[in-house]
Parts: sequence; structure tokens; C-alpha cells
Amino acid sequence: MGSLPPGGTVVGVELDDIAARLGVSVDEVDRVHRLAGDAPSAPLPARVDAPAILDRLAVGPDDAAEIMAGWPVLDSPLWTPELRWLLDRSVALVRADLGGFGWLSPGPELPRDRGPAWRHLYAYAYLALLEVVSAYHRSHGIEEAVTWTTLADLGRNLAVDRRMHGEGWPVMQSWLTLHARGGLYELGRLQYQRSATTLDLHIPESGPLTPDSIDASLDLARAFFPRHFPDEHYPAFACGSWLLDPQLQEYLPADSNIVKFQQRFELEPYEQPEGLDADVEVLRFGFRSLSTPLDQLPRGTVLQRAIIDHLKSGRHWYWRRGHFAI
Repeated sequence: MGSLPPGGTVVGVELDDIAARLGVSVDEVDRVHRLAGDAPSAPLPARVDAPAILDRLAVGPDDAAEIMAGWPVLDSPLWTPELRWLLDRSVALVRADLGGFGWLSPGPELPRDRGPAWRHLYAYAYLALLEVVSAYHRSHGIEEAVTWTTLADLGRNLAVDRRMHGEGWPVMQSWLTLHARGGLYELGRLQYQRSATTLDLHIPESGPLTPDSIDASLDLARAFFPRHFPDEHYPAFACGSWLLDPQLQEYLPADSNIVKFQQRFELEPYEQPEGLDADVEVLRFGFRSLSTPLDQLPRGTVLQRAIIDHLKSGRHWYWRRGHFAI
């Protein structure tokens, strides 16, 4: 990728000009500029190596073809100075928080209909950070298989975003900075996010949520984190999800995988999460669509029917958080 100069200008262009050319607010560009600071960027892998890397990251053929078509080679007309600045500073921003585990946006949402460079800018940033986060994993003695399994969530998220016609990416681009900083690990059926007080569970789209698969994953986590992060001590697993909403028990059989998953947790008192609409999240994860009318959504499973009927009755879903001892 090459390193572009940090600071208030790029090839003589001020930050407000960068914002105008990107079609985003000056505040968003200023945030990237401030958080990246003087942190170093990182180069992309060699383009010749990219197909094998994308395959290892489970990137599907359509997404891989677009990423390769927009690859930011030197002198590419797709890559304007402001795009190159944003890619460089986005990588620096994420790298500056290596080892962090909080929610972090790598940059502003871009108009993705302007071509592959715009559509996949944050995928390129992720690719540029592969060696950085892999080195972080190695420094903690983490097995290469865990590294690649964890980082291959890129392909899964790109595929979901394609199914959602671009509706998913604004959330996913921030989600993927957890992987790129060493803040999250996929161990069997579940993903685990480090935090200040708990190990937070996440549920990737990777098959049934069977009790046996959950038990096996939890056992992996109980061994993994004391081994690789011995200075961090977690008394409990925790999860925040609409899947923990007790209202689901009105619709699902008592022996369903979701109900059995709920029963592991002691629910915390309800608090409305700031900036999060649980009804929207249910549609995002339950149907991978935010714009399809309820009457046109599929009703192929008990869960899908429950989601639709609940919303059509005028009721709402809630994002609940729970925990249980490690």
C-alpha cells in the first residue's frame, strides 16, 4: 500500500476537502485523523499472494473477485488521494489500539456504489493488518489454526453483507476490528471477546447451537484464556443478545437449542442499550434483511415465525444481557 504522510493534509489537501471528496462529515475524518495520530500504517500483502490469502479467510469467489479488481496498486485510477489517505489512516487507527477489545469504528461509512475501492476499503484495511495481528497472536503463543479460524470471519461477514445488499457492512466493519486487534477469538462453536470483567460470547452463523457444541466450545475457552492471557482473570462468561429475550420461550419448544442456551444464563436487569434497536437486530440476524416487509419474510422455521408474529402483533423484542460462572 505504501505509507502516506499523517497529519492535517494529504498531498496538499485539507481534512475538510478530504471529507467533501469522500462524501462524509468533517467530524468523521477528523476522528480518524485524531485516533490514528502518528501511529504507523501497515502494507497490504503482495497482490500475487492475495488469492490464496482470501481463500484462507473464507472469502467467497464474488467478493474475492471484487477485492482483486480494486486492489490498491500504485497508480491505480480507482484510488484517489483521499481514498489512499483514509486507507492508510484507518489501518493506523486500528493498529494503534492493538490488543484492545472495545467497539471501534475504523472510519466513516462510505458510498459503496462508487466501485470496489470504495466498497471494500475496510476489507483492504483488514488485509493490511493480518501480519500485525498474527504477530500479536504469536507473541501470546496462540496456535496458527486458531488465528486463521478467527480471522476467517471476514469471509463470513462479506457473504452476509452481500446477502443483505450492503445493509450489514456499517456494523460489520466495526465488528471486524475486534479480530484485527486480537480482542476476539473463535473457539469451536462460539467467539469470545475479551473485556475488562468477563469473557463475552458471540454466536457466529456456523450451524446449530447444540448444547454439546456449546459445552465443547466453553471447555476450549476455559483452557485457552488462562494459557494465552495469564494476566487476565475472568470470573464469568457473559452474552448480550436478542437470543436471551425470555419472550422467545412463548414461541419455542422447551427443548429447543435456543431455550437451552438461554437457561445457562442469569439475566441481568434490563437496560435499553444506547443506540441499539433490538427489533432491527432481530431482523438483521434472523433474516439478514432490514428492508423486506414482514409479510414477505420467510416463515420456514419456528424462530422465523416467532419473530414475524411477535412484531406483527405490535410487540417488541429486547436485547438482554446475562452471565454464568466460568
